[in-house]
Amino acid sequence: MESAGSVFDLVGGQPWFDALVERFYDGVEGDARLRPMYPDDLTHSKRHLALFLAQYWGGPTTYSDERGHPRLRMRHMPFPIRKAERDAWYSHMAAAVRSGGLPEEVEEAMLGYFDNAATHLINAIG
Repeated sequence: MESAGSVFDLVGGQPWFDALVERFYDGVEGDARLRPMYPDDLTHSKRHLALFLAQYWGGPTTYSDERGHPRLRMRHMPFPIRKAERDAWYSHMAAAVRSGGLPEEVEEAMLGYFDNAATHLINAIG
């Protein structure tokens, strides 16, 4: 169920999140630090991230319907995520968000969310 007046609605729905994820992965694909953490074919990764973000920001529950609880830390545990990987990931996501044409307050909220989420996923020292 979608929330009326949600960020999902404000940005125009799923197409905006699909485009955000495409912009993000454009950065990841050329990043020697991050690219090895992803499968060769990014199709499923892109879809999962776009659905998760849409749901988080007030869209339909397709992600949870298909994959269950997000369990972000658990899903990322196989990959050593240090501050350097966190910063690289956030850099690509922040660039993707900033190029999304969002109202300032929505952009700031998204950047804050991604900053916190990226930090939360750090699971290695070094």
